[in-house]
Amino acid sequence: MSLSMEEHAFVAGRLLSSLDREVITEVDAAWVAEAERRYAEYQAGKRTPVSAKDVLEEADRMLK
Repeated sequence: MSLSMEEHAFVAGRLLSSLDREVITEVDAAWVAEAERRYAEYQAGKRTPVSAKDVLEEADRMLK
């Protein structure tokens, strides 16, 4: 639980990719690829982390 949001996304993607290929849809595979791309950018210093709190606040603002 101490992982950053990006690290959580990476782990989740890896877990999804380890499932039986029939279970993963094209949408799931696209999300996994996107999570891996973002994590690679983060590791390379090209992406700064954003707290979950900030993300949720922004989503809330957008939905109002």
